[in-house]
Amino acid sequence: MKKLIFFLLFATPTILMAQFGVKAGLNSTDVTNASSINNTSSSGFNVGIFYSTPYKKILGSKTELVFSRQGYNYATGTVTGKVNLDYIMLPQYMCINITHFFQIQVGFQFAYLINAKADSSAPANPLSGTQYGQLLDYYNRFTYGIGGGVEVHPYEGLLAGVRLNIALNDLYKIPDQSTSGSVTPPSFVPTVNVKANLFQIYVGWRFGK
Repeated sequence: MKKLIFFLLFATPTILMAQFGVKAGLNSTDVTNASSINNTSSSGFNVGIFYSTPYKKILGSKTELVFSRQGYNYATGTVTGKVNLDYIMLPQYMCINITHFFQIQVGFQFAYLINAKADSSAPANPLSGTQYGQLLDYYNRFTYGIGGGVEVHPYEGLLAGVRLNIALNDLYKIPDQSTSGSVTPPSFVPTVNVKANLFQIYVGWRFGK
């Protein structure tokens, strides 16, 4: 009981002064070992909500819940196309406030893949029939990485920022042969494993002082 009272006494003021907000922006994704699929940068978008400690202190933190559409373009032989990957992301950043108007962010993030779709220029759908099984079988559903960026607060609750996220685990996994029945992977799966790096720009609005 004493521990609970102690927590409420010290945590409640921080919670009451917390700043909640919304944000949205654009993504640009690159992958490592890009030559294996002749990759070029792919665009997408992000939208989410966040919770942050007050900007008045030098050190703070920021937690976000974000929907992020990202992916990559590929060209193998006569087949070209794009893979879209939809993630639910949970970024967690330490913030260094340099005045009330400028912030440096450093931290990590976790993400869970909820959907994957491949669009191809080939006459036939590379995933048609049962040859390749489910597209999600080829990707790691859970991913994690480190990131950093800067954010500016030009006016009242308005904010804008840029951020780079570097993945630490592989984008692909080897499907279970008993479920996929695949011997030769589809054209958008490279011969070497890759990691996806994400560049984001965003704008948003924070509520609270």
